[in-house]
Amino acid sequence: MYGMLLEAIQYYIKIEYGEELWHEILRVSDCRHTVFNTHQIYPDSLALELGQACAKVTGGSYDKFVSYFGKCFIRFTSKFGYDATVRATGRYFTEFLESVDNIHHQFSFTYPKMKSPSMYLTEIDENGCVLVYRSSRPGYTKYLMGVLEQCAQDFFQLKLNIKILEEASSANGSKKQVLVNFRLDFENKSYMLNKQKKEIDQLHLAKLAPFSVDLIITLFPFALLIDRNLQIIAVGENYATIWNPEEPCINKAVGQYFRLRRPKGIALTWKNIKNLQAVVFEMECNRGHELFDVREDGKDAEGQGGNYLLLKGQMKFVQEINSIVFLCSPIINDIGELISQSLCLNDLNSHGLSREMVLAGWQHNSKLQTMFDHAEQNTEDLENSHELLDQWKKRSDDLLYSMIPKAVADRLRSGDSALDTCETFSSVSILFCELVGLQSKTVKETMEMVSTMNEVFSTFDKLMDKFNVYKVETVGQIYMAACGAPERTENHPEVMVKVAFSMLQDSRSIKSPSGASVEIKIGVHSGPAVAGIVGIKVPRYCFFGDTINTASRMQSTAEPGKIQISSDTMKLLPTGQFKTISRGEVNIKGKGNMRTYWLLEE
Repeated sequence: MYGMLLEAIQYYIKIEYGEELWHEILRVSDCRHTVFNTHQIYPDSLALELGQACAKVTGGSYDKFVSYFGKCFIRFTSKFGYDATVRATGRYFTEFLESVDNIHHQFSFTYPKMKSPSMYLTEIDENGCVLVYRSSRPGYTKYLMGVLEQCAQDFFQLKLNIKILEEASSANGSKKQVLVNFRLDFENKSYMLNKQKKEIDQLHLAKLAPFSVDLIITLFPFALLIDRNLQIIAVGENYATIWNPEEPCINKAVGQYFRLRRPKGIALTWKNIKNLQAVVFEMECNRGHELFDVREDGKDAEGQGGNYLLLKGQMKFVQEINSIVFLCSPIINDIGELISQSLCLNDLNSHGLSREMVLAGWQHNSKLQTMFDHAEQNTEDLENSHELLDQWKKRSDDLLYSMIPKAVADRLRSGDSALDTCETFSSVSILFCELVGLQSKTVKETMEMVSTMNEVFSTFDKLMDKFNVYKVETVGQIYMAACGAPERTENHPEVMVKVAFSMLQDSRSIKSPSGASVEIKIGVHSGPAVAGIVGIKVPRYCFFGDTINTASRMQSTAEPGKIQISSDTMKLLPTGQFKTISRGEVNIKGKGNMRTYWLLEE
């Protein structure tokens, strides 16, 4: 019903704030949907994003808007007659709260993709109760508070005060769940008085002679008796007709033979069963032919397939024997399925309509729900596959962008050839940096040297990201970077000099294998260059031209711990911003004598 929630938000925002403001909210939230449909699937975060946009556009509170969405949902669904289901649930608000899971279960046939939360009550008194809320959707705590407040007001004429006692999150396999304890304060005296009256009536009935639990097992031939340790202490008499005789289940863990199918998202624990006595339970029985795997947290593993018998009924706590009895009956679709389960009509409960429904060939809701569950599982598997695909795509993008600049890679993806990426740049700054003093004679020394180089170059990589400078490559102990290409930058000499200073400073904090500080020498030169993609199997973004050769000579003729720049770079630097000193004429291989400069640290 998530699509209906979005419909409600759109409907009431338009009414109370106007059409123009609603379009502004859509724009701010970057929502691509302009119309919402009840049965369409939308991202779980969309309603929250709309709440953030509402708060931003109107200047209101985000929490108040999310709570307001909950009230809108109740008002909107009441227009379509869904309020009748709530009103028919019970005479008291507390009874409604106890039956919320059952209501969601019924709605799941109309909305198979619905991700309903689970709720149960504890500490019920004359002034209210404690509600435990569990959901796979994070961020909807305030929304639920709005829903409850509107339900109490519209259907039970109650003023409800809600306080969050505790909020936590947990993981159920790959799924994350939100767990919240609410204190609900409202007038609950009438419910408590009715409950006391029922207890008094039960005391009068207690004058009848007590009877054995064996009678319950006879009346419910598929019943199950469970103790506090979740051990099976008794089973209905009809299990003998379908059970594997070589695998007795008495005094064994219930999770080995029975799998909880509903309520969803909870562990099969004593506490959960006691708190959810008002909820309809569904359990799959493997009839002792194949054990379910039971995890340490009490949850059974989600099995796939198998000819399991589906049981549906209610859990009831029997105080006299401190045990829980599962009063259930098998859910059989038709005569054919009855035979496949090794059952006969006489095996079904003598009370109720089980036999008549099988003879009539009615489709049971529970079997229909099983089909929905399988479809939902397939959808979830597909979603997980898409998430995995997105993860691998991100990894491939990261790998691609580590070899090729993002702007250039995107051009290749759009259909440009590798040759089309080659460009001429009138002026770029090229930096070469070499680690000096690292020697290796033994295998151990070589490994230590590689580890040091990795630490130094990883530090330099962070600097490239910080200053938006492109790392071209590393060859041995030499690190090459470029500024002004592929993204054209006017102040590339200034940026590259700042990068050089940072490299010099950061390298001093890293120790070499001998314990001394790592020493580097840096050379920078500026001039024209050509850059583009080279290679097919392992493409790389490379730079070509005399500027690269000259920058390499600036590094090779530099001294450890110093930065040498060419006169061309010196001319492009802002006047007075950096301290430099002339080194004089330096003989550069292939270039002859060139005037170079030392950059001085302040």
